[in-house]
Amino acid sequence: MPRPFEVSADYLRDHMEEMVSAIFADLQSQFLVLPKGPNFVEYPDFQAAYEALKRETSSFENFTEATVWTALRADAMSFLVLRSILGFSPPEWADLAQSDLGVDVPQNSARDLDSRVRKERDYFSRLDSSRNGKTKERVSALVYVAIRYLSRPIDKVPEDMVHRLAKFDTLAGLDSLRHAASHHVPYAMLLYERYIGRPFASHRDSVSELVGDVMESAIEERLSHSQITFRKTRRAEHIPGFEQAPDFIIPDEINPVVVIEAKITGDDGTARDKVTRIERLATMRDERKRAGQAGFQVLACIDGRGFGVRREDMRHMLLRTEGKIFTLATLDQMIQHTQLREFLPKKHTQ
Repeated sequence: MPRPFEVSADYLRDHMEEMVSAIFADLQSQFLVLPKGPNFVEYPDFQAAYEALKRETSSFENFTEATVWTALRADAMSFLVLRSILGFSPPEWADLAQSDLGVDVPQNSARDLDSRVRKERDYFSRLDSSRNGKTKERVSALVYVAIRYLSRPIDKVPEDMVHRLAKFDTLAGLDSLRHAASHHVPYAMLLYERYIGRPFASHRDSVSELVGDVMESAIEERLSHSQITFRKTRRAEHIPGFEQAPDFIIPDEINPVVVIEAKITGDDGTARDKVTRIERLATMRDERKRAGQAGFQVLACIDGRGFGVRREDMRHMLLRTEGKIFTLATLDQMIQHTQLREFLPKKHTQ
């Protein structure tokens, strides 16, 4: 079956359902493999931090502010382990410290701490010699409230409610925690998976922009390799003449000949937003032509199952882009089948 970018406009209209199915067949799920990103925590590092916390607290038999601080100074990543035992997000932990102790722990500060200890394993040992008293006060509040909640059985809640600490390692306070640490339960692995989240949901959220950048990076690599002049816009950048800047403009915004919108998503709502952007670019192209100005070719480089939910959206996108839709599976054919080939140096065209 030919791809939509290979056929004429008449063929595209006459075989629309086949063309939609061809695009759908090329869409790939992107949830099985994720980029690590700069702050990804490998399990051996997490396990070492867990062992530091376990060692300094005597398997949580001596679970005090002093012993926890000793662990934090030995390995700042113990901070992530402590949060994973709680099962809270950084903002939730900050809210608990603020509501219980009245200590102002802004959510951004809690997120920053969470990020910093992943990169600076000696962060808390250096904090002692710094003049940043506010940070130490906030960390002390977080540590205190964590010990307070983990050291006692959970409160009773109504039957139609569930307590966030009703977990096997926190249900009965320190008795539960000591059991998890001392009875051959692979507790570090459990905490690591809890830290990663749902599973990997917390990490997926943290690298969501990197997931989206996979397509943009692939486009940029092909344009650069082919020595095609292009302008890659920044996120939320304002480009004169465009209501919303496309992801790529070839050769530039002064004389756009080709514009590219790129997106990978498994979410149909996000996919619908991108379809709307592509349709708006096509409308701008048509308006320019009606005004006697030079138009531009609109390319859609998409992937992910989010684009495979609504056939009607794909029909519209195929018509508005005149079939110029590419996925990761067909991206190598993008230059050959679009006006991008007009910008190839001679050595690429021979």
